[in-house]
Amino acid sequence: MAEDPSSLPPDPPDAHSSIPDPVDPEPDDTGSVPHSGSGLVLVSTPIGNLGDMTTRAIDCLRQADLVLCEDTRTTARLFAAKHISARTEALHEHNERQRIPALLDMLSAGRRIALVSDAGTPLLSDPGFRLVRAAIERGIRIEAAPGANAAITALTLSGLPPHPFLFVGFSPPRSAARRETFGRLLAAERAGLSATLIWHEAPHRLAEMLADLHAVFGAREAAVARELTKRFEEVRRGSLEVLAEHYATHQARGEITVVVAPGAADDGDAGGLDERLRAALATHSVKDAATLVAGAVNLPRRTVYARAMELAADAAALDASGSAADPGEAAATGAG
Repeated sequence: MAEDPSSLPPDPPDAHSSIPDPVDPEPDDTGSVPHSGSGLVLVSTPIGNLGDMTTRAIDCLRQADLVLCEDTRTTARLFAAKHISARTEALHEHNERQRIPALLDMLSAGRRIALVSDAGTPLLSDPGFRLVRAAIERGIRIEAAPGANAAITALTLSGLPPHPFLFVGFSPPRSAARRETFGRLLAAERAGLSATLIWHEAPHRLAEMLADLHAVFGAREAAVARELTKRFEEVRRGSLEVLAEHYATHQARGEITVVVAPGAADDGDAGGLDERLRAALATHSVKDAATLVAGAVNLPRRTVYARAMELAADAAALDASGSAADPGEAAATGAG
């Protein structure tokens, strides 16, 4: 069991530090530390079970002059359960950019603002990134009160390699765009990426998403986690093919996270994408070479075409540099 941080002796002062730190507030009997003044604090909220709300997160929200949230109605229910009475205002993808100047003025004037999402950790597939970037550029203090996160929780429950991992967010809503996105990830894997992949997904799109994952990535182990920390929590594990078949006939409900294992070391393209493209470019146009190779390696044509353009440009530059070689050197070589 980890030791209570409040019982540990303070760290020795750093003789080389040029930044004094003499005014950190002392924790009270519960281990809670009062806030240290103005600034922006990112507060994680439960992803389902209200018992996962930390004491520090509650304190941060109670002490804030303003709490920014995706949906004030959702946050109001949390506030009622935790007896928080702070003022709330909406901050979402449709108004974030317009609200930033006024919020920065409030922060610069010494106000303390908290940012929450409807559930989980702010900024991850939720609004707030623009505000954080703007606050950093203004030199405003930013803190975090960490807590629940659906992606990390699903990863730890999946039974798949926990690190490295890549959280991708939500996949595109349409199949063609999804396969294009998945294809770029597959191309990155063939270039050396090896990571467990994590997405959030809407329940009504889960079956189609899994089918697209299987079509692009093939035989991979995966897990579908839904309603995490709630009464009907479920983690279903299996191959992408099996999971796609299951959810094609069983409608999923609730909040969903999909975790996909990294490809095996020998899953890469045996011939190599570049090698296939160079061979095709020797006898075909860039467009035709990309079309031929895309079908052979199961990658989106747009991705393969972009790489074919790069290889063709490299080859043209190499030819140009060769033809511009020193004529005297070329003559001497021929005379020898």
